[in-house]
Amino acid sequence: MYVADSRSTPATPAPAARSTRSGRRAAVAPTVLTLGTVSLVTDVSSEMVTAVLPLYLVTGLGLSPLGFGLLDGVYNGFSALVRLVGGHLADRGGRHKTVAVLGYGLSALCKPLLLVAGSLPLIGAVLAADRTGKGLRTAPRDALISLASPPESRGRAFGVHRAMDTAGALIGPLVAFLILRQAVDGYDAVFTVSFCVAAVGVLVLVLFVPSRQRRPATAEASGAPRASLKAALALLRVHEVRRLALCALLLGLATVSDSFVYLLLQRRLGVSDQWFALLPLGTAAAFLLLAVPLGRLADRVGSRRVFLGGHVALLLAYVALLSGWQGSALPYLVLALHGGFYASTDGVLMAATADHVPAELRSSGLALVQTSQALARFGCSIAFGAAWSAWGDRTALGTATGALAVCAAAAFALLPGTRATTASDESREGPA
Repeated sequence: MYVADSRSTPATPAPAARSTRSGRRAAVAPTVLTLGTVSLVTDVSSEMVTAVLPLYLVTGLGLSPLGFGLLDGVYNGFSALVRLVGGHLADRGGRHKTVAVLGYGLSALCKPLLLVAGSLPLIGAVLAADRTGKGLRTAPRDALISLASPPESRGRAFGVHRAMDTAGALIGPLVAFLILRQAVDGYDAVFTVSFCVAAVGVLVLVLFVPSRQRRPATAEASGAPRASLKAALALLRVHEVRRLALCALLLGLATVSDSFVYLLLQRRLGVSDQWFALLPLGTAAAFLLLAVPLGRLADRVGSRRVFLGGHVALLLAYVALLSGWQGSALPYLVLALHGGFYASTDGVLMAATADHVPAELRSSGLALVQTSQALARFGCSIAFGAAWSAWGDRTALGTATGALAVCAAAAFALLPGTRATTASDESREGPA
């Protein structure tokens, strides 16, 4: 991985991420590494729950695929309702860290509530609150990463962060698996340990991530846009931002939820319940190995090719699930392609968006694109669950595969082809 220079300070993060004249890669900014640590710890907590939640709801509580689709849509899409608010609050006065702390804290508090929520409405309310926390924190956190990194290496910075984040996603299901094997009340134990780990993540964020300082009055008077909801929505008038948001929306409409992918694999291969929690490990391992190399590749060849290549990998994963092949290599192939999809799209999309959004509206701009994607995936979860209940899993997945192929072709025509960082972008970077 990359080692931060201990002599770097929050006031001068960008130079820490530049390449030296001798050709050696300089260290990633300390802010990026610290936020990566926060995400690693938090993902251990959240993925412990995510790994067992499908089985807990479908097998433990007896929910139908449609009922699970509704809850999964809430879990993955409710944050869309508050992302713009979180981005706006973070941009006003540069309160990125404060809003991120609120988001991480709210999600942590929701973990023990799963112990007492035994009905569909109560579980839906807890998941909605948890996703509200995610919606509040995601854009401010990604804004801190982009503001701490120069434009020419943002792909690598997001790749490093996503790799650390995914290390937590790799550890979380493993911890859940071990708890389920050892504890009598396995699900209750998972939710309790998840809360304790999440609290540690919040503590690291509060103590070690520097706050972004306010910009001087002279900078505000220089014509830079002031943070407001009107200014945030006006970003959609920027050609590149509008195209990125539209592509995120289109492709999200055909992105089947991770939980459904794991349930499909379980049914194809007859995976027992106690091994189900290990399926996300395959996705996380591929994501971890590929996030940094693909982030660097996006910096070199452009985000468009890498982003669309990720959706081709997802399309191939769907085709493999539809093929009827039940060989021992099937889960490895599907999960490797699934992880490659996330490594090619998650951080790459945020780095591409940051290139076209001024620093003063960075959180709001990232939130716009994230909101488009989250709303689309919310709709896809509900539609896929309904299709599964009505027509069966194979027909539902076939429909999603066809939709993804069409949407990927449309995105190929819409996405900006080259990096187009404005000349003033770097000069507007403030300390993170």
